Amino acid sequence: MSVAVKRTTVYFDSSLHRVLRLKSAETSRSLSELVNEAVSTALHEDLDDLEIFRKRAHEPTISLESALKELKRNGKI
Repeated sequence: MSVAVKRTTVYFDSSLHRVLRLKSAETSRSLSELVNEAVSTALHEDLDDLEIFRKRAHEPTISLESALKELKRNGKI
């Protein structure tokens, strides 16, 4: 089964591009494969985070001020 691909231009910092080229050569994988894998991993992590946020949506919240006061009261700061 063939996967549809789209072509785009991405600009990398020169030192990052150098490292990607080295990793590409070491792993015998194209830059496109490396970038696709990295982006896919990041998006999966975002999806996991959103699911966690959804599950915790009804938990009580505490203000930063209250949290800091509690830390001070407990001798943590």
